[in-house]
Amino acid sequence: MAHNDRLLRLRPQLLAYARAICGPQEEADDLVQDAIERALKADCPPAGIDDLRPWMFRVIRNLHLDAIRRARTRREYAAQQERLLSDELHEPGDPLQDLLVRQAFEAVSPQHREVVFLVDIMGMRYAEAADVLAVAEGTVMSRLSRARRAILDRLDESNVAPMPRRKRN
Repeated sequence: MAHNDRLLRLRPQLLAYARAICGPQEEADDLVQDAIERALKADCPPAGIDDLRPWMFRVIRNLHLDAIRRARTRREYAAQQERLLSDELHEPGDPLQDLLVRQAFEAVSPQHREVVFLVDIMGMRYAEAADVLAVAEGTVMSRLSRARRAILDRLDESNVAPMPRRKRN
């Protein structure tokens, strides 16, 4: 039996499983379609229908979990963007202090600006920033400490009180 025929034969079972795990008919149809597309593009799909069936169920399950993760990431990103925008709109600061903080930030090395941006501005956890930078979490912490110290030293030279830090980790 050809690979396409096996997939067609399994399609009702795949749809039933997809409906059971994701609910709405349209989502289930899309999920099965994506899974079949993956199976058709696979280099070595299981040969027999007895092996293909559980393999396709795993593909459907993994695609569904990936969609849940993507949706969660989008929600978190949107909430973070909303928070950042809200902070900008509702907390007007002293323009001179803002300018001096920005100048102090720009004066540190690119490596230090990057870690300050990820952790202090974007609110990432140390582990997340470490993943982005492809370094150890301890490296993020030490770079962040040195960068904050450098920024504070520059602000001290300007006799400006630093902006209060938000608790991150």
